[in-house]
Amino acid sequence: MDDLNQTIHQPVRLRIMAALTGLDSGSRVDFTALRDFLEATDGNLGSHLRTLETAGHITVEKAFVGRKPRTYISVTALGQQAFAEHVATLATILQSRPEFGEST
Repeated sequence: MDDLNQTIHQPVRLRIMAALTGLDSGSRVDFTALRDFLEATDGNLGSHLRTLETAGHITVEKAFVGRKPRTYISVTALGQQAFAEHVATLATILQSRPEFGEST
């Protein structure tokens, strides 16, 4: 399990990355839409987003639409690569057929 990306491997962060990498290239998602999709709380999602942002996997942009603040999240190239490598590692684990020898 050493090859798994421990930042991405956490279940909520894995779902965040899956959602973001599923977007069209250059697209971003609104915080509220992501929160609702994941059925997460504001605080829980915010904490996980900070972890992913610190690792360089996502960018978080704050803007105003009219007078309302909005937060947008997008995946970075580094994040896309890290997620693809993580998924490939998971696939390798799932496809492995260990030989344990004869059981008694």
